[in-house]
Amino acid sequence: MNHDRRGRLCDAAMGVLAEAGGRGLTHRAVDAAAGVPVGTTKNYFPTRDALLRAVAERCLERYRELSERLAGSGPGPSGRAELATFLADLLRDVAGPGRTRVLAYLELRTEAGRRPWLTDLLDPIAASDFAAYGHLLAAAGLPAGEDRARALTLALHGAVPHLLAGTPHTLAAAGLDDPDAFAHALLATVCPEGSGPAA
Repeated sequence: MNHDRRGRLCDAAMGVLAEAGGRGLTHRAVDAAAGVPVGTTKNYFPTRDALLRAVAERCLERYRELSERLAGSGPGPSGRAELATFLADLLRDVAGPGRTRVLAYLELRTEAGRRPWLTDLLDPIAASDFAAYGHLLAAAGLPAGEDRARALTLALHGAVPHLLAGTPHTLAAAGLDDPDAFAHALLATVCPEGSGPAA
């Protein structure tokens, strides 16, 4: 198997899913997006479920790469300011370079409502966000109990649709027109100054 071509097809499929939605994800559409002969995608991913699985795996791979790049090689953000910068960079990625990946992931979540096997693939990753943000809080020396980790995670997840589709007015109303200020305000709400170090 040509792994470079497979990766190119996965990226093209992610773009098609993000742009055209679940109904638009066809083998022919991916062939066209990847600039390969008709039938190439079907040779690599014979069924639509195989194509969906490939997109899901690619989305998760890209998300992990982003998280590792932003976190760097160290143990994590060493304080409140560094954590706020990390969170703001994640938000900027959603509205910028990561837009295609995030739109495709949201389409996959919709498909998962009808395909339990896709839920099984996506849910462990979604659930791991709660532990990951708890770890980041602790690394920054902030209170990192489950309730705080949940509040931080759900607030960030809730910001995503606004970043993808919000008008300037909506973004301003949500405070998302300034990701840095939003991240600092979110941490101040979840972990007020003086609330103590991680337990």
